[in-house]
Amino acid sequence: MTVGVKPPSWTEKAGLSTGYVNYEDSISPQFYELEREAVFKRAWLNVGRVEQLPRKGSYITKEIEVAKTSIIVVRGTDGIVRAFHNVCRHRGNKILWDHTPQDDSAGFCRQFMCKYHGWRYGLDGQLNFVLQEDEFFDMDKSSLGLVPVHCEVWEGFIFVNLAETPSQTLSDFLGPMMKGLEGYPFGLMTERYGFKANINSNWKLFLDAFQEYYHAPVLHSQQQVSSLRSYETAFKLPYVTTSGPHRAVSTGGFKGVPRHLTPLDQMYPIEQVTEAGLMGPWHRPDHPELQPENLPPGRNPGGIDPWSITNFQIFPNFVILVYDRGWYLTYNYWPTSVNTHVWEMNYYFPAARTVSERIQHEVTATVSKDAALQDAATLDGTQRGLESGVVSSFPLSDQEVTVRHFHSTIAEWVDLYRGERARTGGIA
Repeated sequence: MTVGVKPPSWTEKAGLSTGYVNYEDSISPQFYELEREAVFKRAWLNVGRVEQLPRKGSYITKEIEVAKTSIIVVRGTDGIVRAFHNVCRHRGNKILWDHTPQDDSAGFCRQFMCKYHGWRYGLDGQLNFVLQEDEFFDMDKSSLGLVPVHCEVWEGFIFVNLAETPSQTLSDFLGPMMKGLEGYPFGLMTERYGFKANINSNWKLFLDAFQEYYHAPVLHSQQQVSSLRSYETAFKLPYVTTSGPHRAVSTGGFKGVPRHLTPLDQMYPIEQVTEAGLMGPWHRPDHPELQPENLPPGRNPGGIDPWSITNFQIFPNFVILVYDRGWYLTYNYWPTSVNTHVWEMNYYFPAARTVSERIQHEVTATVSKDAALQDAATLDGTQRGLESGVVSSFPLSDQEVTVRHFHSTIAEWVDLYRGERARTGGIA
């Protein structure tokens, strides 16, 4: 390195502008409508995991309000996972729902039957039965199956694409960054703790909060377990990468256990008693599949040592956080309007073999959820501040390069959609 020459910043390495970022994309109803079409009806969207479909005939439904649709995801009699729009071909009734049509549902069945007039569909989506079929005119049942949705599975994660013809396969969409994570034993972690909340902010604002750590020493001052964070020096970003529309941030950690490295007043008492907390159980599970030498290097793409977490931001609204100590966490952000969204958080651990392990998992989920709610508590204020219109563009630090990349990518997808609409004579 040449003496006196400052190395390029993360922002410069990513090829991004260092100017102010405009947040009109988080408050404009017009932009939200474009975003619905340009992003959520074209990108691959994570809707669940294969463990939710344990046997043939298992199904889940997913309400995707931002796309104004509901889908059925089912494991067919041939074992293949498929997806369909949750709409009867007779008169448009939603086929599968439990207590209310607005909520997700799950279950097991041998066929799907519309609650309205009893039309029945096989698990492959084919129309099998029409009540009083002879009363219809020139009916061709083979052309009246459930409308399919493109569905692919990656490492046990189920993705759908609502486009008529996706521009990329799921593998190509995920790209090389996620390919480096292939082989991670996600399927081993079947003990799940899930939380869901309605948030009064644009979906991007919460995703922003979880993809930068600049806020950590202030907002999470009680939970400082890493030498990379302090109230005085803030968070030092050790590694960040962008890959197409996706991003990843790795954070440093500690060797040994936190009891010997962290002041006790920076822990909750329950963490000391159970030896578990924000970063998970203090001791790695003894599963052979979870030993570092057996794990893919892509979990820590920057080779950070000591390493704690890699935060994989999969465009547009799905996040996987892989933790050094053998567990992982996911976030999904589902827009419901320009200034509201549904936030889903799921914790995954290897199935507990002792009561102590079960308690450690529950403590981890509880302490981590508490930290996440600290982030959520700021969002109403952020949304209101933006909607006041007093300030529209904001400076972002190099520590917030992922935020800059995310909003830039959203703008690119919307601009591409606008261009296509203009060329075809549509209104953009």
